[in-house]
Amino acid sequence: MDITAAMVKELRELTGAGIMACKKALVETDGNQEAAIEVLRKKGEATAVKKSGRIAAEGVVATLVEDGKAAIVEVNSETDFVAKNEKFQTFVANVVKQIVNSDAADVEALYAEPWALDTSKTVKDELTSQIAVIGENMNIRRFKKIVSDGVVVSYIHAGGKIGVLVEADAQANETVEASMKTIAMQIAAMSPQYISREDISDDELAKMREITIDSALNDVASLPKPIQKDIFAEALSTDALSAEDKAILEEKQNDKYLFNFLSKEAIASLAAISMSKKEEICANKIFNGLVEGRISKQLKEVCLLDQTYVMAADGKQTVKAYLAEVSKEVGAPVALKSFIRFETGEGIEKKEEDFAAEVAKQMK
Repeated sequence: MDITAAMVKELRELTGAGIMACKKALVETDGNQEAAIEVLRKKGEATAVKKSGRIAAEGVVATLVEDGKAAIVEVNSETDFVAKNEKFQTFVANVVKQIVNSDAADVEALYAEPWALDTSKTVKDELTSQIAVIGENMNIRRFKKIVSDGVVVSYIHAGGKIGVLVEADAQANETVEASMKTIAMQIAAMSPQYISREDISDDELAKMREITIDSALNDVASLPKPIQKDIFAEALSTDALSAEDKAILEEKQNDKYLFNFLSKEAIASLAAISMSKKEEICANKIFNGLVEGRISKQLKEVCLLDQTYVMAADGKQTVKAYLAEVSKEVGAPVALKSFIRFETGEGIEKKEEDFAAEVAKQMK
């Protein structure tokens, strides 16, 4: 059977595969389009296996809110160029729609589900086909869902680099939804870890305190003067410092630039003395005040309600105060219940490409 250009074009439009691949598939199947599609799917699967070892750290985050259900998903690709590809974007949009209507609890369960747009194949099959068509390794990295009888709002930042879902206990109206949209923007920009301090466990708080104490003790330059003097006195009475550093410490210990003159070894020795006196220093009220201040600052950074509202007119209003204003305006409580923030590629170690070395290797 003669394979016409029109047949090749139609198969290419249906599959997105290359022209020569389509022609070969049609020749192999004697012009049978359905059989040719199956051939391309099988060859696409082989191509996907080859590409699966490549690091997929780019991609997009997509969200969908629909009838009291919401989903957020991160789908990765190898390059930002492909992440902007229309076929890739369409695939991601179909994936997040599948998730909203899915009972899958994790990615593996999602992969095993029938693909909603063609139940003759699974989600994994469709991913494999897309890898073959697009030509890069791709994967559905993670997803989460919210089922709510309150208000759920989504926000996508920077073309899909960051995605956010926010859930509030409130009656749905334009004012509440608009306020939740700005809160979602806040979450995208400021990346809080918790809604409030009450969400932090005792173990996490204890760990935060321990880290704060140790970091303070290791930074002798930031310690209160009375504590510094005790550490300096011990350093001068022992052989912890070199003769040169001892002379500098004796001469400049009241100079605010002292630590610019000391050697790295001397600064490390002073930190070691500080850590050895940990129990004694921790009993100091001044030091405890310093630690409490630093912990409070950290909590303001990681707790959403404590953060300064990004659109605050006075530059000081907290998110908590802003929500109180919204509640007053609508005449009913507006309380944040949960949020999810995904950032593309976070936690993935990207491969560093040395282009010059690669060219040199090829030339050899």
